[in-house]
Amino acid sequence: MQKKTFNFYCDESTHLENDHFPFMVIGYVSAAWNQVKLHSQNILRLKQDHRYKGEIKWSKLSESNYPFYADLIEYFFATDLNFRAVIVNKSRIDNHRVGFTYNDFYYRMYYQLLHHKINMEHTYNVYLDIKDTCSYEKNRKLRQILNIDYGNVRNLQFIHSHESALLQMTDVLMGAINYHLRGEGKVIAKHKLIQKIQAHANRPLNCSTPLGAEKFNLFFIELK
Repeated sequence: MQKKTFNFYCDESTHLENDHFPFMVIGYVSAAWNQVKLHSQNILRLKQDHRYKGEIKWSKLSESNYPFYADLIEYFFATDLNFRAVIVNKSRIDNHRVGFTYNDFYYRMYYQLLHHKINMEHTYNVYLDIKDTCSYEKNRKLRQILNIDYGNVRNLQFIHSHESALLQMTDVLMGAINYHLRGEGKVIAKHKLIQKIQAHANRPLNCSTPLGAEKFNLFFIELK
């Protein structure tokens, strides 16, 4: 069988230990490598049709630009793009054990996100949003835990979110999950978009999907 190549566009939401948010959410949108340019062009066309300017971000969603975000979600569910996220309640993380740190857990979350969806028969490019000045160390650690020497992850690099429409789509889908979990319903447009996502996924956003779910996969890590 001929190897296929897939791109993972990874982002994280409220992942810092002391950011006063209850959930850590890490996720990605995945696309076949040979379809990335087409998806990017189609999303750009959607932006132009709606006269939407700048980056696509969950935080920018409002009533005035809701039609664009609604069409973006329709596009996601109408195409071969996939989404996966892992979620954990940060209050359940015990980082007081000897030899265990919050950063250790953070990297284990990335392992859970990526490892179980990597098919050794294919190859992968993993792109992560640049968040801080620790990108070099994060890159090194992720290469280590993903055993990149096996060769199926051929590229792992950090990019700026404005460089990738698919990375921006990851931000929107993760933002919807996080917003829903926090029970925030103040922005009507955000509430409507969450309802649209749930309707298409045929699943609520507050519980795990079956492991084999491909299109829209959520994994809530239950810590004991």
